[in-house]
Amino acid sequence: MTSTPLTVADVMTAKVIAVTPSTGFKDIATAMERWKVTALPVIEGEGHVVGVVSEADLLPKEEFHEHRPGWIEQMRRLGDTAKAGSTRAENLMTTPAVTIHPDATLPQAARLMADRHIKRLPVVDADGTLKGIVSRADLLKVFLRTDEELATEIRRTVVDRLFPLSHEAVNVTVAQGIATLTGQVRDGNLIPLAEHLARSVEGIVDVHCRLDAPPKA
Repeated sequence: MTSTPLTVADVMTAKVIAVTPSTGFKDIATAMERWKVTALPVIEGEGHVVGVVSEADLLPKEEFHEHRPGWIEQMRRLGDTAKAGSTRAENLMTTPAVTIHPDATLPQAARLMADRHIKRLPVVDADGTLKGIVSRADLLKVFLRTDEELATEIRRTVVDRLFPLSHEAVNVTVAQGIATLTGQVRDGNLIPLAEHLARSVEGIVDVHCRLDAPPKA
């Protein structure tokens, strides 16, 4: 009934800065600073993603720079203390990498980021080859669509299709991403569906559905 939902491929960044397992600590830190990113995919071969190295993976080096952790702390934080003594991406990275496919929907990407507490996801094809990267900021791009564009889509994909005989009596306005539907339609049973479909339009923040129908005889 509605247009095809946006996918990760629609919003991801295709140009990705990546490192290899043999990349050194300082080169990783330099790349993060130069490209203003907080994590880098680690690839090998023809672009196969084997891990991700993030600022959090580098921080133990600084944390334990001035003091050696005691035995109890070493046992409690084995991963961090190991990374503090590491100098290459293969020993610093988090593996296996949490990745996502280009055809995944934006809500699927958002849920995965929330569940795994991460800010960005390498985008890979079926073979695990790096195709791009998607960040939280990328997922929010849909909310940059203009109010006029949103109103046009709701009218075209929801109102005109659900109410072919009474669509001219329906008014659609969008302000700051909030859609308002007013007017009278012939089939009141379709009003809840109209609200649901309008709410599912990418970029809509909220929907105020004020449609009504004539009373049944």
